[in-house]
Amino acid sequence: MNLSPLDLSIIAGYLVMSLGIGFWISKRASRNIEGYFLGGNELKWYYLGLSNASGMFDISGTMWMVYLLFIYGLKSIFIPWLWPAFNQIFMLVFLSIWLRRSGVMTGAEWIRFRFGDSQGAKLSHIIVVVFALVNVLGFLAYSFIGIGKFSAGFMPWQLSSDPHLNEVYYGLILTFITMLYVVKGGMYSVVITEVVQFFIMTIACVAIGIIAMQQVSPEMLAKAVPEGWDEIQFGWSLNLDWAAILPSANTKIEQDGYSMFGIFMMLVIFKGVLQSMAGPAPNYDMQRVLSARSPTDAAKMSWFVSVVLLIPRYMMITGLAILALVFFNDELNGMGSDVDFEQILPFALANYIPSGLLGLVLAGLLATFMSTFAATTNAAPAYVVNDIYKRYINPNAADKTYVYLSYIVSIVFVVLGTTIGLFIPTLNGLIMWIVSALYGGYTAANVLKWYWWRFNGYGYFYGMLTGIVAALPMMFTDISPLNAFPALFLLCLIGCVMATLLTPADDMQVLKTFYLKTRPWGWWTPVLLEIQRDYPEVQANHHFKRDMANVVVGIIWHSALIAAPIFLVIQQFVPMTVALGVVIVCSIFLKVYWWNTLEDYPSDMPVGFR
Repeated sequence: MNLSPLDLSIIAGYLVMSLGIGFWISKRASRNIEGYFLGGNELKWYYLGLSNASGMFDISGTMWMVYLLFIYGLKSIFIPWLWPAFNQIFMLVFLSIWLRRSGVMTGAEWIRFRFGDSQGAKLSHIIVVVFALVNVLGFLAYSFIGIGKFSAGFMPWQLSSDPHLNEVYYGLILTFITMLYVVKGGMYSVVITEVVQFFIMTIACVAIGIIAMQQVSPEMLAKAVPEGWDEIQFGWSLNLDWAAILPSANTKIEQDGYSMFGIFMMLVIFKGVLQSMAGPAPNYDMQRVLSARSPTDAAKMSWFVSVVLLIPRYMMITGLAILALVFFNDELNGMGSDVDFEQILPFALANYIPSGLLGLVLAGLLATFMSTFAATTNAAPAYVVNDIYKRYINPNAADKTYVYLSYIVSIVFVVLGTTIGLFIPTLNGLIMWIVSALYGGYTAANVLKWYWWRFNGYGYFYGMLTGIVAALPMMFTDISPLNAFPALFLLCLIGCVMATLLTPADDMQVLKTFYLKTRPWGWWTPVLLEIQRDYPEVQANHHFKRDMANVVVGIIWHSALIAAPIFLVIQQFVPMTVALGVVIVCSIFLKVYWWNTLEDYPSDMPVGFR
């Protein structure tokens, strides 16, 4: 890719601006540990929403989704349910409110809120810290792989004659730059920088979508894709035959394991609903929820993420995919069996984005990497410093000590994450391991913690330990993490239930405090009856049916928000209008049955527990 001086100046200016914000804001962030990790709970929900959207808008995920749309067409909007992409709907409807009511700083601290200080609770606290840190390392490696592949494709200087080493060197350089502003500014720096980054990315996304519409007509696209590519509906089989156009795409579909698409979707929905019910993993998404000013602000933040993220992001994804479909097929065919579909994005940028705008687009895509990397890095010291050092080693240290130690922890985890990234060859393999194996081991224990009063700290510890031990070897085997998910979930569930029933129940006072503040629905009757002895006015949460109705409507709304920009860019305006109509109808439903019903705390909650 040949970058003009203007393009290089825009990229350099963006990098300098990001570092400047981090150092400018560092004084405010370093006042105390709450300011560094949560922004002092002073940040408004729409800023947190923009920041969270920016953090989710990562370069590695964008490269992956461009490849998915390229090969699988409109049906690809369902494949990110592997994460699951619709977990934000469960978050906005009820889980963000429940989580924020705790008033804690990290996911590990929330474990103490849920299970207390028993031996089982201490073990649970340790295991969730371990999981969080493994999760951080996985995402740092994921981000490092993506930025290396991407930046080596557009930077004008070849640092090595070996293409792989070139990717590594650029990945290390950009990782180092990102680390500087994150380490100095903490959550303040992450949020403020990401808000700026989001607006840059939005301009870039819309521009790419418009350019693709100008370059690729519906007739040109129809000749470049197999029959059924532009259809959203699916049956038991995928029924996409690339043999006459790009035979390697058929091979890739077989390798991915998505040929029997109906069975794949059944697994994805089963896994996605369970993982969404478990709540957020202890990562940057959870930190945004805990940083909100209030429980209802946390819910609004989760809603705002989908509103601002999906349309511009999928304009970019669709634009890049269709440019490559029409103009990059010959090059892909020429790669033979060594085809690298993750090069689709750099190709489309190099050949079809004009100078000046290219610099802005590249700065925006660098922002997507920096956003995710920054948010992930900020989560690591929160667990090490707050949940290990402060709790077990030096609980009375000065605030400055905690902040300076956070600098060191951030640096250590960046180094470890990038080192792991050096040994992982593909994004798709790492994504599948994170979302199916690692999160698969997380699911059972974290579903039970919300909905079953008897579930105790020992059950949580042994369920999580089983999941982590089972997931780690899967990174180095050919076993499909998605196909293994039901067995992994069942294994962890057995561990959870057996450990719980073979050990004493948690302290009833801890359970009463948790239930009074959080007020989840589920199997909490024994705890509620104990509470009603002192507070007879307290009632159970009877909103399960309303919440589930909002979840179903919310997933439809979320899917339509994805489909609309895809239909726009491929210029199918009738389906686009239908998708927008679905968005409007669902929005009205959610305004009445979700937004209007939001409350920080139930009206019957005793004042001392708010």
